[in-house]
Amino acid sequence: MTMVKAHVSAQELVAGRYRLLEVADREPNRISWYAEDVQAERPRLVTQIAFPEPPTEDTVRRSTARILRSSEVMSALRPGRVAMVIDAFEEAGALWTVTELIDGTPLSQLLAQQPTFSYVRAARIGLEVLDVLEAAHADGYTHGELSPGQIFVRDRGPVVVTGFGLAGATLSPRVTSPSYASPEQARDERIGPAADLWALGAILYTMVEGRPPFRDRGKAEATLKGVDRLPLRTPLRAGPLTQVVQGLLRKNSRERLSRPVVRQSLTRVLEEDPDAVVETAPVSRLRGAYVAARASGWSRTTMIGGTALAVVTVSVAVLAATQGLPGASSAGSAPTASATAGAPANRTDGHDPSPSPSQKTSSSPTTTPSASPSATASAGALPAGFHRYTAPEGFSVALPKGWKRLDTQRDDVAYRVTFGPGGDDPRTLAVTYSTQAGPDPVAIWRDDVEPSLEKLDGYRRIGEIEATTYQGHRAADMEWLAGTGADRVHTFGRGFLLGGGRSFSLRITAPAAAWDDAADELARKTFLATFRGSAG
Repeated sequence: MTMVKAHVSAQELVAGRYRLLEVADREPNRISWYAEDVQAERPRLVTQIAFPEPPTEDTVRRSTARILRSSEVMSALRPGRVAMVIDAFEEAGALWTVTELIDGTPLSQLLAQQPTFSYVRAARIGLEVLDVLEAAHADGYTHGELSPGQIFVRDRGPVVVTGFGLAGATLSPRVTSPSYASPEQARDERIGPAADLWALGAILYTMVEGRPPFRDRGKAEATLKGVDRLPLRTPLRAGPLTQVVQGLLRKNSRERLSRPVVRQSLTRVLEEDPDAVVETAPVSRLRGAYVAARASGWSRTTMIGGTALAVVTVSVAVLAATQGLPGASSAGSAPTASATAGAPANRTDGHDPSPSPSQKTSSSPTTTPSASPSATASAGALPAGFHRYTAPEGFSVALPKGWKRLDTQRDDVAYRVTFGPGGDDPRTLAVTYSTQAGPDPVAIWRDDVEPSLEKLDGYRRIGEIEATTYQGHRAADMEWLAGTGADRVHTFGRGFLLGGGRSFSLRITAPAAAWDDAADELARKTFLATFRGSAG
């Protein structure tokens, strides 16, 4: 599958009129931006979709016409519930669509912040999506490309759905997000409303489980083959939604639950727990800042120099507040991009596994560090300036002088403890323990962690995710950079499995510019050499 690339520049105009300001959402083969229409001086949501193959003039004409027509019809059928496409065109080999700015947060973004929802919240969102699908199906329209990135959740009012008209506009069975394709779609068969019901089931599954039922395998063909041939992993956190999720995700489209049965099941979940607290979406405040700036009458200069900067600043602050990034409580500290490697599948927050000492430089990707650190940092003889810390949770590790416990987060299935010098220094060690880790440490990094990291400013993985062993356990290492300028940080993560769903992850973060300093290198080696885990 052709992958779209984000080339965001304050000076760049798409189609001669749309200035791209900030990535709003990213899914396989699709990127959305907050943008400004410089002719109308209005905020827009601009989406770039990669054609599966170089488009012909006929393909472009057919695709744009289909999208505009479908959007117009659906917007009339469900006013305020379907985003109206006001422009569609081809540029640089990609399909672009333009809508009014949507006052909501892509569901994929919410899931990146809080990977699992309560079944009540999932049921409510599912019902609102079902409302739109029922109207579409009654009028003969199948969405065919439904995914979390096509659903915008609002603080007030029901969800807004985008993406109508894309299915069938090309010869590809699925253009974007193949993880949410139905089996018949994966086989390139003719699809109908049942394909949308499968996608709804996959989205419900993702909301309660923290991962799609069938993971993205990097290539569309491999992902679609998995959807068609692999068995469904039984949902573990769906509670009363279990039967409806499994009923929607039946491989045979004729055996899937009908819309009335789905509606009845989701409604019952809400009626049985009507007072359940529904989490709000902190990122929507980012959108609110954007809308407020526009309403106050921005000029093109303030749009580029002020609003775009404000959006970036707010997004970093939200990530720090909601994901526990290093220094989140300290003004001026650099955000440390991270997500859990050995952590449960439902935790993909900004502070996950701590990396293991690496010999890589911040500028040149190299191989992952050895699984057996230097004997100079062995558990018995600590380097000068280090002392052994034993946590009440049961693990222990040698820490440098001046390092202290900065933050602790805990839920029913996991805990995370973060250490560091504090203040403006972004150096941290985060230790995460989970009782619900997946069976493959490489897949945890790839499927549960990296999708969130990719949304962070300046993210770049260094090298490949590498399987290794650590203290006799299956493990995997991942290393990355994030942030820009003086705030750019370098992180190495190691997650390892203890068995029975239990795991630890270690992640070490330091300023990218200081990654190769002798003191930082010694600290990384010492953390790995001296860590001793316990179920805690």
